[in-house]
Amino acid sequence: MKRLESKVALIPGTGRGQGRAAAVRFAAEGALVVGGDLLHEEALETQRLIAREGGTILTPAPLDVTDEDSVRSWVDAAVDAFGAVDIVCAHAGAVRAGPVDSRPHQDFASTMRAELDAVWPTVRAAWPHLVRSRGCILTVGPTAGLTDQRTAHSAAKGAIIALTRQLAAEGAPHGIRANCVSPGMTDTPCSRADLLADEHPMRAVAHPIPLGRPVRPDDVVNAAVFLTSDEAACITGADLVVDGGWSAVLTGAMPRKDSLA
Repeated sequence: MKRLESKVALIPGTGRGQGRAAAVRFAAEGALVVGGDLLHEEALETQRLIAREGGTILTPAPLDVTDEDSVRSWVDAAVDAFGAVDIVCAHAGAVRAGPVDSRPHQDFASTMRAELDAVWPTVRAAWPHLVRSRGCILTVGPTAGLTDQRTAHSAAKGAIIALTRQLAAEGAPHGIRANCVSPGMTDTPCSRADLLADEHPMRAVAHPIPLGRPVRPDDVVNAAVFLTSDEAACITGADLVVDGGWSAVLTGAMPRKDSLA
């Protein structure tokens, strides 16, 4: 039997990167995936990819995870189609990083909204369905929440870890589990054009990764499948770091503030 057989899984950001990788893998593990993205055409391409492999995915409409109405419609579409919600992957990201003395409040607020506020509407809209299914929540809080110094990005990701623990405490009486995956620097098309680009100052931070390479989307998805499966039935409130040992050797280590982008 597949590890997520017949579980209804809400996965945002399925247009590309980790969201697409998660949707493909969850479907392969038997989940009934409900995807969504503001990049709707890209999300529909993910849907076609999964359908070709024999998986099940619904992509009802463009999804804005920071908009409560958009999220509520998305969750309602999942319940209408499949009758339940068993797994909620609550994550998003859009970083405007830099030292506190070089970034306006608008950048701070924008990052907090994109990375932290995006989690809450999804969890809140799905909560009553998770109560009925005794389901689980998976958040993503990269190691910036543990070791980094990128102001709003670090604050948002640290807050996601704290929020996950609170959701675990509140969900436990209902049988709801909540856990977090914290990836290190991840090799995606976006990061290759940005953080991992040859000219970017953050690229140097990837060199000391003990296991010798950046994280791949499948590394994160492996952890996500485990934490949302019955194999993790007694794990809640946990933060699973997937970073090749990066955070173990880089605590507080960052380039000079005048080199940060």
